[in-house]
Amino acid sequence: MDLPLVTVIVPVYDAELYLGPCLESIRAQTYPRLEVLLVNDGSTDGSRDLCLAMTRLDSRFRLIDKANSGVSESRNLALDQARGKYLQFADSDDRLAPRATETFVRAAEATGADLVISHFYRVDGDRQADHGHIKGERLLTRQEYAEEMVKAPANYYYGVLWNKFYRRSVVERGGVRCPTEMSWGEDFLFNLEYIRHVRLVQAVPEPLYYYYKRKGSLVASQATLRKTIEMKRLTFAYYRDLYQDLDLYDEQKAKVYRYLISAAVDGLAVSLPHGLERRKKKPHRPAPQAFSLDRAEN
Repeated sequence: MDLPLVTVIVPVYDAELYLGPCLESIRAQTYPRLEVLLVNDGSTDGSRDLCLAMTRLDSRFRLIDKANSGVSESRNLALDQARGKYLQFADSDDRLAPRATETFVRAAEATGADLVISHFYRVDGDRQADHGHIKGERLLTRQEYAEEMVKAPANYYYGVLWNKFYRRSVVERGGVRCPTEMSWGEDFLFNLEYIRHVRLVQAVPEPLYYYYKRKGSLVASQATLRKTIEMKRLTFAYYRDLYQDLDLYDEQKAKVYRYLISAAVDGLAVSLPHGLERRKKKPHRPAPQAFSLDRAEN
């Protein structure tokens, strides 16, 4: 039987210091049938040269150049050009575990799941910790997955792209793309929109990704209070619509509302100011409306 093609998408912007190990971790995957789309978002350092060198070394890697316009547009451009049956994402300053893609493919092919989600390692200096939420190896319906997700709605495990494995047919059928209106938290909205179109989710308890906590990271630099509030307002609207579609909102709305008043910025639970918390809880204030259509952990 032919092995299914997997498209790995890596947005790249001024990541010269960390990009080499990231690309090597993808090249070293035990699963061979990959196409790797490196989207250079107008980098001003040596990132493009590193990408170009990798394309010459390994024909599975392809460089896509674009003017600087942000990570969402980079991912969307790659989605438009992807050919794989499955989609996998990586950030340019992180690394994949050697068997990450192989484990994802085996799980998706064996179960027919539209989404596979794994644990991940959070690396901070010399410290490394296994992070996840769903315990054990489980195959869940969309409703069961939503019931798990609402227990920790601001968790990195559910919000990020890089610990998940997607069917491209589901992405295309649902018209799912990263919202370009947001500069932070766009991956969370992508996932909430994608969940609306899946049937089954396979949870894998094995950590398959190394997320590196770094000073000056995208999350650390963009997670201002104003942007956090705006991201959470939009994400809440997505949550509300998803749980209404699943007939779970009346039952779970208290947990969904708690998401509004507990921000998660790069692994730290941060409460919004008390005045904001009180205003958000007023029953007469209308819930925010969703428009059409990194990260938070315990």
